[in-house]
Amino acid sequence: MFATPAYAQTAGAAAAGGTAALIGFLPYLAIFGIFYFLIIRPQQRRVKDHRAMVDGVKKGDDVVTGGGIIGKAIRVTDTEVEVEASPTVKFRVLKSTLVDVKPRGLAAAANDTVSLGKE
Repeated sequence: MFATPAYAQTAGAAAAGGTAALIGFLPYLAIFGIFYFLIIRPQQRRVKDHRAMVDGVKKGDDVVTGGGIIGKAIRVTDTEVEVEASPTVKFRVLKSTLVDVKPRGLAAAANDTVSLGKE
């Protein structure tokens, strides 16, 4: 007599436990979605933009290396760039270590007094 009601209660609880587990898992899905749209996706976009910038470097472009050295690209291969930091200093760096590439012929900023000769 006592076994039947107890068995019926556990069977009903097992059916409700499946939806409770799904509702308990829902916050983890929401947190992953937030991380994806706020962290992972923008980082992937930055990596894609950096790769396109590095692949587009050409002879004569001003480049900035990961070590902070600014120079002009004088020879570009598939994986390396030869950089001229001064007329007597030339060195090779890997393309992947370039931080910034400024194409040649960029206009100077309006408040740049050095390039305007007003210094």
